[in-house]
Amino acid sequence: MEEVLERYIPERAIHPCLELIKSHEIHLKIVNERVTRHGDYRRLPGGGHMITVNAMTNKYRFLITLIHECAHLVAFETFGRRIKPHGKEWKLTFQQMMLPFLRPEVFPNQLLPLLARHFKNPKASSSTDSALSIALREFDTATRDTQYVFELPEGSTFRLYNGRIFRKGPKKIKRYQCVEVATGKLYLFQPQAEVEWLARP
Repeated sequence: MEEVLERYIPERAIHPCLELIKSHEIHLKIVNERVTRHGDYRRLPGGGHMITVNAMTNKYRFLITLIHECAHLVAFETFGRRIKPHGKEWKLTFQQMMLPFLRPEVFPNQLLPLLARHFKNPKASSSTDSALSIALREFDTATRDTQYVFELPEGSTFRLYNGRIFRKGPKKIKRYQCVEVATGKLYLFQPQAEVEWLARP
Protein backbone atom coordinates (compact mmCIF):
# COMPACT_ATOMS: atom_id res chain seq x y z
CA MET A 1 0.00 0.00 0.00
CA GLU A 2 2.87 2.39 0.75
CA GLU A 3 4.15 2.07 -2.83
CA VAL A 4 0.67 2.87 -4.14
CA LEU A 5 0.27 5.95 -1.94
CA GLU A 6 3.69 7.23 -3.04
CA ARG A 7 2.23 7.70 -6.52
CA TYR A 8 -0.82 9.65 -5.40
CA ILE A 9 -0.20 11.79 -2.29
CA PRO A 10 2.57 14.11 -1.02
CA GLU A 11 5.50 12.29 0.61
CA ARG A 12 4.97 13.71 4.12
CA ALA A 13 1.34 12.57 4.08
CA ILE A 14 2.07 8.91 3.34
CA HIS A 15 2.78 7.65 6.87
CA PRO A 16 -0.27 9.27 8.58
CA CYS A 17 -2.53 8.08 5.74
CA LEU A 18 -1.18 4.52 6.07
CA GLU A 19 -1.89 4.61 9.80
CA LEU A 20 -5.42 5.82 9.10
CA ILE A 21 -6.06 3.08 6.55
CA LYS A 22 -4.68 0.35 8.85
CA SER A 23 -6.39 1.52 12.04
CA HIS A 24 -9.82 1.62 10.38
CA GLU A 25 -9.23 -1.47 8.23
CA ILE A 26 -10.03 0.43 5.05
CA HIS A 27 -9.96 -1.27 1.68
CA LEU A 28 -8.69 1.54 -0.57
CA LYS A 29 -9.49 1.15 -4.25
CA ILE A 30 -8.10 3.55 -6.84
CA VAL A 31 -10.32 3.68 -9.91
CA ASN A 32 -10.42 5.31 -13.33
CA GLU A 33 -11.40 8.97 -13.10
CA ARG A 34 -15.15 9.55 -12.83
CA VAL A 35 -16.66 12.81 -13.96
CA THR A 36 -19.40 12.97 -11.34
CA ARG A 37 -17.28 12.37 -8.21
CA HIS A 38 -13.71 12.35 -6.94
CA GLY A 39 -14.27 9.53 -4.45
CA ASP A 40 -16.79 7.67 -2.30
CA TYR A 41 -17.13 5.66 0.89
CA ARG A 42 -19.36 2.67 1.64
CA ARG A 43 -19.61 0.13 4.38
CA LEU A 44 -19.27 -3.43 3.13
CA PRO A 45 -21.83 -6.14 4.05
CA GLY A 46 -19.34 -7.87 6.37
CA GLY A 47 -18.70 -4.66 8.30
CA GLY A 48 -15.54 -3.62 6.46
CA HIS A 49 -14.99 -0.27 4.80
CA MET A 50 -14.43 0.49 1.12
CA ILE A 51 -13.11 3.84 -0.08
CA THR A 52 -12.65 4.52 -3.76
CA VAL A 53 -10.68 7.50 -5.07
CA ASN A 54 -10.15 8.53 -8.65
CA ALA A 55 -6.67 7.90 -10.04
CA MET A 56 -5.98 11.61 -10.41
CA THR A 57 -2.56 13.09 -11.10
CA ASN A 58 -3.01 15.95 -8.63
CA LYS A 59 -1.53 14.72 -5.33
CA TYR A 60 -3.10 17.52 -3.28
CA ARG A 61 -6.60 16.92 -4.64
CA PHE A 62 -6.15 13.18 -4.07
CA LEU A 63 -5.16 13.74 -0.45
CA ILE A 64 -8.13 16.03 0.21
CA THR A 65 -10.47 13.47 -1.38
CA LEU A 66 -9.01 10.57 0.61
CA ILE A 67 -9.41 12.40 3.94
CA HIS A 68 -12.90 13.57 2.88
CA GLU A 69 -13.99 9.95 2.44
CA CYS A 70 -12.22 8.77 5.60
CA ALA A 71 -14.11 11.49 7.48
CA HIS A 72 -17.40 9.88 6.39
CA LEU A 73 -16.29 6.60 7.95
CA VAL A 74 -15.09 8.20 11.20
CA ALA A 75 -18.16 10.46 11.51
CA PHE A 76 -20.53 7.52 11.06
CA GLU A 77 -18.61 5.47 13.65
CA THR A 78 -18.49 8.38 16.11
CA PHE A 79 -21.97 9.84 15.76
CA GLY A 80 -24.01 6.97 14.32
CA ARG A 81 -25.17 6.15 10.82
CA ARG A 82 -28.26 8.37 10.91
CA ILE A 83 -26.32 11.62 10.55
CA LYS A 84 -26.46 13.59 7.30
CA PRO A 85 -23.59 12.63 4.95
CA HIS A 86 -22.27 16.21 4.81
CA GLY A 87 -23.84 17.57 7.98
CA LYS A 88 -22.24 19.26 10.98
CA GLU A 89 -20.80 16.01 12.37
CA TRP A 90 -19.01 15.24 9.12
CA LYS A 91 -17.78 18.85 8.80
CA LEU A 92 -16.30 18.72 12.32
CA THR A 93 -14.67 15.34 11.66
CA PHE A 94 -13.24 16.47 8.31
CA GLN A 95 -11.82 19.63 9.89
CA GLN A 96 -10.14 17.66 12.67
CA MET A 97 -8.74 15.03 10.32
CA MET A 98 -7.33 17.58 7.84
CA LEU A 99 -5.69 19.77 10.46
CA PRO A 100 -2.45 17.71 10.77
CA PHE A 101 -1.96 17.96 6.99
CA LEU A 102 -2.39 21.74 6.71
CA ARG A 103 1.29 22.58 6.92
CA PRO A 104 4.00 23.55 4.41
CA GLU A 105 5.65 20.11 4.56
CA VAL A 106 2.53 18.70 2.87
CA PHE A 107 0.87 21.50 0.87
CA PRO A 108 2.52 24.32 -1.12
CA ASN A 109 2.47 27.73 0.59
CA GLN A 110 0.11 29.22 -2.00
CA LEU A 111 -2.58 26.62 -1.16
CA LEU A 112 -2.41 26.88 2.64
CA PRO A 113 -4.41 30.14 3.08
CA LEU A 114 -7.11 28.88 0.70
CA LEU A 115 -7.29 25.55 2.51
CA ALA A 116 -7.46 27.28 5.90
CA ARG A 117 -10.40 29.35 4.68
CA HIS A 118 -12.12 26.36 3.07
CA PHE A 119 -11.88 24.24 6.20
CA LYS A 120 -13.58 26.82 8.39
CA ASN A 121 -16.76 25.39 6.85
CA PRO A 122 -15.91 22.52 4.46
CA LYS A 123 -18.37 21.82 1.65
CA ALA A 124 -19.53 18.52 0.20
CA SER A 125 -17.00 19.06 -2.59
CA SER A 126 -13.91 21.23 -2.77
CA SER A 127 -14.94 21.89 -6.38
CA THR A 128 -17.64 24.29 -5.16
CA ASP A 129 -14.94 26.57 -3.72
CA SER A 130 -13.91 28.54 -6.82
CA ALA A 131 -10.69 30.02 -5.43
CA LEU A 132 -9.48 26.64 -4.15
CA SER A 133 -10.53 24.84 -7.35
CA ILE A 134 -8.56 27.24 -9.53
CA ALA A 135 -5.51 27.05 -7.27
CA LEU A 136 -5.61 23.24 -7.17
CA ARG A 137 -5.89 23.05 -10.94
CA GLU A 138 -2.40 24.56 -11.21
CA PHE A 139 -1.06 21.26 -9.83
CA ASP A 140 -2.82 18.99 -12.32
CA THR A 141 -0.05 17.23 -14.24
CA ALA A 142 -2.38 15.69 -16.82
CA THR A 143 -3.57 17.78 -19.73
CA ARG A 144 -7.07 19.11 -19.12
CA ASP A 145 -9.59 19.51 -21.92
CA THR A 146 -12.15 21.29 -19.76
CA GLN A 147 -12.90 24.74 -18.41
CA TYR A 148 -15.11 25.88 -15.57
CA VAL A 149 -18.47 27.34 -16.57
CA PHE A 150 -17.65 30.66 -14.87
CA GLU A 151 -14.59 31.06 -17.12
CA LEU A 152 -16.64 30.99 -20.34
CA PRO A 153 -18.00 34.19 -21.92
CA GLU A 154 -21.78 34.51 -21.79
CA GLY A 155 -23.33 33.07 -24.95
CA SER A 156 -20.63 30.39 -25.36
CA THR A 157 -21.66 26.85 -26.16
CA PHE A 158 -20.24 23.95 -24.18
CA ARG A 159 -20.59 20.18 -23.96
CA LEU A 160 -20.98 17.97 -20.90
CA TYR A 161 -19.27 14.61 -20.43
CA ASN A 162 -22.52 12.92 -21.56
CA GLY A 163 -22.56 14.77 -24.89
CA ARG A 164 -25.36 17.27 -24.13
CA ILE A 165 -24.70 20.77 -25.46
CA PHE A 166 -25.66 24.03 -23.71
CA ARG A 167 -25.39 27.76 -24.25
CA LYS A 168 -24.23 29.79 -21.25
CA GLY A 169 -26.62 32.47 -20.03
CA PRO A 170 -26.61 35.04 -17.22
CA LYS A 171 -25.68 34.39 -13.60
CA LYS A 172 -28.70 33.97 -11.31
CA ILE A 173 -27.56 34.57 -7.72
CA LYS A 174 -24.87 31.85 -7.41
CA ARG A 175 -25.42 29.71 -10.52
CA TYR A 176 -25.50 30.23 -14.28
CA GLN A 177 -28.70 29.84 -16.27
CA CYS A 178 -27.91 27.84 -19.39
CA VAL A 179 -30.06 26.63 -22.28
CA GLU A 180 -29.83 23.10 -23.62
CA VAL A 181 -29.40 23.60 -27.37
CA ALA A 182 -31.36 20.50 -28.42
CA THR A 183 -34.44 21.11 -26.24
CA GLY A 184 -34.46 24.80 -25.32
CA LYS A 185 -34.87 23.85 -21.64
CA LEU A 186 -33.21 25.96 -18.95
CA TYR A 187 -30.77 24.48 -16.44
CA LEU A 188 -28.74 26.00 -13.61
CA PHE A 189 -25.02 25.24 -13.47
CA GLN A 190 -22.59 25.64 -10.61
CA PRO A 191 -19.77 28.07 -11.53
CA GLN A 192 -17.18 25.30 -11.02
CA ALA A 193 -18.87 22.74 -13.29
CA GLU A 194 -16.20 21.41 -15.65
CA VAL A 195 -17.25 21.43 -19.30
CA GLU A 196 -15.79 21.25 -22.80
CA TRP A 197 -15.85 24.69 -24.39
CA LEU A 198 -17.08 24.42 -27.99
CA ALA A 199 -17.51 27.96 -29.33
CA ARG A 200 -17.52 31.61 -28.39
CA PRO A 201 -20.77 33.59 -28.68
